[in-house]
This record gives sequence, structure tokens and C-alpha cells, in this order.
Amino acid sequence: MTQSLFSPLRIGPYELAHRVVMAPLTRMRAARPGNVPRPLNAEYYAQRATKGGLIIAEASQIMPEGQGSPATPGIHSQEQVEGWKAVTEAVHAKGGVIFLQLWHVGRLSHPSHQPNGGLPVSASAVKPAGQALTADFTRQDFVAPRALETNEIPAIVEAYAEAARNAKAAGFDGIEIHSANGYLLEQFLQTRTNQRTDRYGGSIENRCRLPLEVTRAVVDVLGADKVGIRLSPFGVANDSGEADPGPLYTHLIKELAKLDLAFLHLVEPRASGTGQAEVDHQNVPMASELYRPFWPGVLIAAGNYKADAAEATVASGQADAIAFGRLFISNPDLPERLRRGAPLTPYNRATFYGGDEAGYTDYPTLDEAAA
Repeated sequence: MTQSLFSPLRIGPYELAHRVVMAPLTRMRAARPGNVPRPLNAEYYAQRATKGGLIIAEASQIMPEGQGSPATPGIHSQEQVEGWKAVTEAVHAKGGVIFLQLWHVGRLSHPSHQPNGGLPVSASAVKPAGQALTADFTRQDFVAPRALETNEIPAIVEAYAEAARNAKAAGFDGIEIHSANGYLLEQFLQTRTNQRTDRYGGSIENRCRLPLEVTRAVVDVLGADKVGIRLSPFGVANDSGEADPGPLYTHLIKELAKLDLAFLHLVEPRASGTGQAEVDHQNVPMASELYRPFWPGVLIAAGNYKADAAEATVASGQADAIAFGRLFISNPDLPERLRRGAPLTPYNRATFYGGDEAGYTDYPTLDEAAA
């Protein structure tokens, strides 16, 4: 039977009513100090919750050292757990399902975000190109990170596990591990950022070790059916990119498939870097098409999808659900608009990061716009 965007879908223990997923979106609107979710954040997510719809909440740092931008929420303090509880309760009140994305940015940080102004950490001491957004929302060049010592890595793995415990305490239905877009776990995966000579560097098996250790640790906390992972095999965001990603990601996805996770979430390369600018990379591979044969479970695809392409991708079986990002920002009732074929409100990129209600909770639904 051919599936559509509005066919039911089971993800882990959850029965979804449709396959329009809200992608994780950094918005930099947590309360400071403390990077604590606040009532405004609960309102934002509640606006976008639908009965039987899946929201993957924004990337949240697992530890203070994992932060890379100002006012991004964390999931490592009791205050943050309490702040997130209001968010999950608001989404559940609408009948929605909500996972939290666990994040460590690695080298894509700045001393202004680091405890005691220290250096960011990474797989190796390779400075990223570009500029960081500092704690006071100014742009400064990235610094060269310091390489994590081998004996420091178990603490990173445990921080992910503790973040998963905190997410459970906050009422999340599950978590997504962020292993995409140039952040710490991808820094270990890719040769341009991993020049290690220990058991975490060199071979594909060694470079996949940390993401797999993290995934297993989180599975031990929540169960595999409440854990997903996000990868960007062909992405070039944040000065990332592997010259020949095929063997690396084929190995990783085959190993992840053995764990029977809730889902695999793939970022299509045509959208790589969309957080910073409008892009539509042409003549690039389709990650979901290439890696579907190696993934027997639920596959979510994301990246510059419009309604017709999303419907065709689900109908073909290339992906089971489609995650939308920017269109969910400006269309809080996006699933209903797609179902009706209604016009979509354009987003305002200037209000993506930081601020308050403007460009965050002030976009109207169809019914509100008609009133």
C-alpha cells in the first residue's frame, strides 16, 4: 500500500497520525544566565504541536563545554530540566510527541561560552574556518580547539547518558543524538577533523567508535525505541565534509542498524548550511536514497523539502517521514496547511536567532489569519 505524508506511522512505541516532522531548530531564546527554557519557549512548541505529530526539539548542550552559541538551552542542570518540563507538558497537552536533540558542538564554540574561558574541545586541534557567535552575540573568528585526551572521552559519553536521563526527567518521549552538521560527533567521524592516532582515530571503525559508544550509552538509559540519531553524510555545514563519505557512512549506518533505534534522520546535502543562508546545492547525492538499503527501520529525511517532493519521497519509500525546519518557523500549523494545500507564510531570516516573540510566536495559523 502506498504511503502518504498523512498516513499513520509508528516510531518506537508511538503511533504518529502523520509524517510531517518538526526538525530541530536552534533559535537562541533560552533565559540567561543558565540557558534555561522559559514560558515563551513552551508557547512556541505548543503552537506547533499536533495530535500524533512528532517534534524534535532544538539542539541542547549536554554539558557547559558543549555550548557554541548564546542563549541555546541546555539539558545538564536541574533548572534546565524544570524549564523543559513546561515545554513537554504543553506539547503533550496538544497530543504531540516530542524528542530532544542532544548536542555538543565541539570545536564550533568560542572561549566566551566555555567555563573559565577555556578552549573548545574536538577530536583534534584543527581550527574551523569562519566565525563564532560569541556570548554577547558578536562575531569573532573561531579559535583552534584542543584535542580531547583519550582518558577524557568516557566523561563525554557519560555526559550524553546523563543528558538522556535529564531529558526523561523533563518529560521528553525520547531523544535524538546530533551527529551531523560539523559538531563534535561528526568531528570524530571525519578525517579533516580527526587526526588522532589512538583507538578513536585512523580507521573508519575507530572514527565511528565515539558516536557508537554514545548511542549505546543513551540506549542503555532510554531503550533503543526512544533513541534516534541525525547524520549529514554529504553535508558541508560548519566547515565539515568528508572527501569520500560513502564507506564511512555505510559502515556507521550498518552498525547503527544493529541497535534497532527509533529512527535515522538524514540531512540531505542540498540543504547543507541553510541555518546561515539560503542554499540549494544542485547535482548532489540524495542521502536518503543512497542509505535506505542499509537502514531497515524508520528513516526521516530533511532538507529543502517542499510539499510535492515530500509527498513523492514518502510514496516511493525512500523515506518514511519528512522533517521541515524553516517552514515550521513561519507556519505553526504546517501539517494542516500541507494537508489542505494552503499557502505558506514566508519566514523572516532576520528573526531566526535571538530576540523574543517577533518571528517566534507571532506567526498566525490559517484560522487566525482568516479571522
